[in-house]
Amino acid sequence: MVSKGAAPALAALVEPLFGGELPVRLRAWDGSEHGPAGAPVVVLRNRRALRRLAYNPGELGLAQAYVTGDLDVEGDLFDGFRRIWSTVREKDLQAGRPALLPTLRTALRYGVVGLPPKPPVSQARIEGKLHSLLRDRAAISHHYDLSNDFYSLILDPNMAYSCGYYKDAGETLEQAQTNKLELIAQKLGVGAGGRHLDIGCGWGSLSLYLAEKHQVKVLGVTISKEQKAFIDKRIADRGLSDLVEIRLQDYREVPETGFDSVSSIEMGEHVGAENYPTFVRLIESRLRFGGRALIQQMSRRDRPGGGDFIEAYIAPDMHMRPVGETVCLIEDAGLEVRDVHMMREHYVTTILAWYDQFESNWDRAVAMVGEEVARVWRLYMVGSALVFEEGRMGVDQILAVKRSPEGESGMPRERAW
Repeated sequence: MVSKGAAPALAALVEPLFGGELPVRLRAWDGSEHGPAGAPVVVLRNRRALRRLAYNPGELGLAQAYVTGDLDVEGDLFDGFRRIWSTVREKDLQAGRPALLPTLRTALRYGVVGLPPKPPVSQARIEGKLHSLLRDRAAISHHYDLSNDFYSLILDPNMAYSCGYYKDAGETLEQAQTNKLELIAQKLGVGAGGRHLDIGCGWGSLSLYLAEKHQVKVLGVTISKEQKAFIDKRIADRGLSDLVEIRLQDYREVPETGFDSVSSIEMGEHVGAENYPTFVRLIESRLRFGGRALIQQMSRRDRPGGGDFIEAYIAPDMHMRPVGETVCLIEDAGLEVRDVHMMREHYVTTILAWYDQFESNWDRAVAMVGEEVARVWRLYMVGSALVFEEGRMGVDQILAVKRSPEGESGMPRERAW
């Protein structure tokens, strides 16, 4: 094993950010290594990886280096990232940047000096006014129009792309998603002949479930062409055209009112901070008196927003906030919040199931979208599982009701669900 070379020299530069010792082993392009034996090995395949990390310290530079293959991890990817993020946080990396860059710039022999590398081709390039109809469609298309076949390599047969509900740790992903759909139905108190609005209906898991299992008349809206085509076929195959209508329509363009229930399952993160009051006021205005709304939404306490990696590669313009702030915004819209159900641990289990399924289909995924995009999704699932595991993000079901002018809610006195 080479004891001298790039790895020990580079480790000396960054070890102060990790309390004086690397949490992982580092291997450089010249074969040199440094760091604890037996730990996951971070492999710097070329000098370009250093430039990516130097110009974008933190999760964005790390992601750029990983998805392009300039940087790789040998061993347990979860363990590697867990070790790094348990030792150093984004703010520490940013604080260390001024001292780090001048030192690196003197290390000419490591090829760090030069123009910043171009962003990977998989990085989103969204233009237009923030959260305009046109920009929102482009952002959603970047994420959801990758292809229905690709998502089928990750999701359960319901094609439910949101947190499942595990009543038992040994349940399958499909059962957990079915549990979640029934839990929502019970909280909303749906019944045969009722009218439901499914905002951001995805691949139709909830819309189809409410129609098939509870004979509810559902209007679902999405701005993803791929999703609408997928659901329309399932509607036809299952003979549900008299109960389910799916529109390619922005939530702001839905004219109907008087719904018995409204759902938004992990769509509210995409509407933006400034538009969120409009979003929840629209939900309130579309309900009849006594009608219920269920919003399942991710929350983030460490900092508002979506995160550099997620916004650059997965969900451009995403915005999350602490759940308490979301509850206040829902109440400000005129709805009465009746229940907040926190499901963070369920998301860890859900994402790990997605990850296992994705890895088992790795070769098919690479054939469909190319290795760079496949690496984006591998990193996305690993990172997502860790932020929920560590409590830096949460996911919550918020149940609210539109009271009558007399203050009647029509809610049961007990939690029937």
